[in-house]
Amino acid sequence: MIRILYIGDVVGQPGRKALHQKLNHVVDREKIDFTIVNIENAAGGFGVTEAIMHELSELPIQAYTSGNHIWDKKDFVENYDHYEHVIRPANYPQANPGKGRVIRQTAAGVNVAVVQVMGNVFMPPCDNPFYVIERELKEIGDAAKVIVVDIHCEATSEKQAMGRHLDGRASVVVGTHTHVPTADERILPMGTAFQTDVGMTGAYDSIIGFRPEEVLYRFLMNTPKKLEVAKRDIRLTGAMIEVDETTGRASSIVRIQERVEE
Repeated sequence: MIRILYIGDVVGQPGRKALHQKLNHVVDREKIDFTIVNIENAAGGFGVTEAIMHELSELPIQAYTSGNHIWDKKDFVENYDHYEHVIRPANYPQANPGKGRVIRQTAAGVNVAVVQVMGNVFMPPCDNPFYVIERELKEIGDAAKVIVVDIHCEATSEKQAMGRHLDGRASVVVGTHTHVPTADERILPMGTAFQTDVGMTGAYDSIIGFRPEEVLYRFLMNTPKKLEVAKRDIRLTGAMIEVDETTGRASSIVRIQERVEE
């Protein structure tokens, strides 16, 4: 049995602070074998930079997922191919830098495949994620029994549909992007661990990680205003999943949330 830790969208400096203050503690306490972190909002809420990747390299993280904001910082995008363990949604056009899956090993030598696809509902146009995930699973083949899928999208129905679509074929299907942890973690009938959204790592005295003032202005005035990352009530949020590495089936999934000392 291996233990996987999936950390939800890291938002700005507060989210990175949570990683530095709490990740090692959680990994040691829970005896985590493999950690995955979503970093598409790590740089001020939009994208990630090379400097941030260097900053995070000291932490016990085996793979990174992202999303539609991965393209927001030019310096990272221009050097994306240097970061083989940072994946972007596989259903973006394949001529883009980066790739949609990675296979890495635990310390004990267990192969873990991590795949990300982006939803179509209320999201930038991309190929159909339900067809693209079939391509990705075929490419993984027998290279890994343990397969983790991140479905990055707005609609809860689309995330749940992906969970059912992959039940028994992926070990874990979790949602990201909406920054609100859902209370529906469960093992689906054929052995796939599922949660609609693993939530956000960042400041919870906020609106999805940003200061309420600027977000409210946008809703009240219907005009643009620069969003500022919030700074209070910082939490590390995600899910911990136990998977049988011989069958690829999950046996448990629990929510993880750790408050950061401010």
